[in-house]
Amino acid sequence: MNALGLQIAVARRELGWTAAELASRLGVTKQTVLRIENGSPNTAIGTALEAAVLCGIALFGPDPHDSARVADQERARLALLPARVRLNTPELDNDF
Repeated sequence: MNALGLQIAVARRELGWTAAELASRLGVTKQTVLRIENGSPNTAIGTALEAAVLCGIALFGPDPHDSARVADQERARLALLPARVRLNTPELDNDF
């Protein structure tokens, strides 16, 4: 959370936004934005990720097409796996 918080703080300042302005865009308080920027583990990860997106931070790499490529790779891997996962129960040996 520390690295993401620092990235958000830098990006927000580069955009010329105050913490209050980012908070308004997120629908949270200014204190929440400051906690995100300070890397507080008590902040909801969804709020931190939303702040990152609003500030233009690439979450899955520097290239915006990387996320599409990763998603395609994961879909291909998922297609190779069984559609259902069943719990393997060990067969009981009742021979005493």
